[in-house]
Amino acid sequence: MRTTIQKLAIITLTLFSTTVQAQEFDKYFEDRTLRLDYIFAGDSAHQAIYLDSPISMPRWYGRRHRLSELPLKGNGRITVRDLNDGTVIYRNSFSTLFQEWLATSEAKHTSRSFENVFLVPYPKKTVSITVELQDSHDRNIAVLTHTIDPKDILIRHAGEKNITPHTTFRQATDTTRCIHITYIAEGYTDEEMNAFLEDVRTADEAMFAHEPFKTMKDRFHITAVMSPSHDSGTSEPAGGLWKNTALGSHFDTFYSDRYLTTLRLKRLHDLLAGTPYEHIIVLVNTKKYGGGGIYNSYNLSYTGGDNFKPVVVHEFGHSFGGLGDEYEYGDDDPMYFADTEPWEPNLTTMHNFKDKWENLISVKKAGLFEGGGYQSKGVFRGSENCRMRTNDVQEFCPVCRQALTRLIEFYTEKGTD
Repeated sequence: MRTTIQKLAIITLTLFSTTVQAQEFDKYFEDRTLRLDYIFAGDSAHQAIYLDSPISMPRWYGRRHRLSELPLKGNGRITVRDLNDGTVIYRNSFSTLFQEWLATSEAKHTSRSFENVFLVPYPKKTVSITVELQDSHDRNIAVLTHTIDPKDILIRHAGEKNITPHTTFRQATDTTRCIHITYIAEGYTDEEMNAFLEDVRTADEAMFAHEPFKTMKDRFHITAVMSPSHDSGTSEPAGGLWKNTALGSHFDTFYSDRYLTTLRLKRLHDLLAGTPYEHIIVLVNTKKYGGGGIYNSYNLSYTGGDNFKPVVVHEFGHSFGGLGDEYEYGDDDPMYFADTEPWEPNLTTMHNFKDKWENLISVKKAGLFEGGGYQSKGVFRGSENCRMRTNDVQEFCPVCRQALTRLIEFYTEKGTD
């Protein structure tokens, strides 16, 4: 049992750590967001990263502590350094549709470009920014380093006027230390915006019925952004159906029937500019089953069917939690290999299992079950079934719950470890 003196020492140390972290943020950054638009381009043999444009937006809604740490490894990273001494002052990880596309057969004979947008806190002085992309073997395939002068007159300003209508759906207990999630409407006309808000309510209730979100719900701030579309619904290329919608979303991504995405990331962030956002959930007004989730980018979910609730939660597991799919899907275009450990916290090839879920195996809350990451052999998951494997299971497995809890604690700095 801890003595009173020990408890006071722990409290003092915690307060000191929090103060130092706040000072570090204030030392290097303003309370604004630097939006960085990039173009990722190439084919399976050659890839490149190009800076498109920097944009200044009001307020910073990301973390203000543990700035130089990565929430997860990801297969891409952005690093901000002080230009004078090279000190890392901010890092974040991500995944992209571009990297997924590189594993397709189309990438072997065609070059394409993809929009990507990243948010970092707005620097007070000139910084060096490095963007790195890795392949499925954890090797760098493209790197770009450039500088940003925060006083550059050509940095465009956005989100200061003509802001998309939005409303707060869930208030965090502490809005200075929380996780900001924004739902945005896709394929809803002006006349259908009440239906969008009802779908947000349904998705919100579904999300916070699941652990660990249910127990930790006070750490989330939820906003709904009402971006109207000219047409109702979304595009279905396989059926020759194309719609004029706010985000240009469509099914048949990479010729996969139910893969629902948008490639218009700049348009997405234009519509969100000036609203309090970090993690993005796109609700798509369609009855056709489908969805997609990209880690630290966005996720999309259909809303008009019986599986809306499990799908939106599953896709958030991808986009927020960095969780991998735990089902098999034909063994085509493999993304996981025996010589590389998956960065996703709920998958392993046993190449380097350390710090994943061996602690749960020792207390018999999890195990090693072969099959996951779309592959039937060589990739293992922690439980027989999970929300990341099937819509028929109502909860995240212990492995995914542990990974999500660790991540929530990382962002909100309320963990006990």
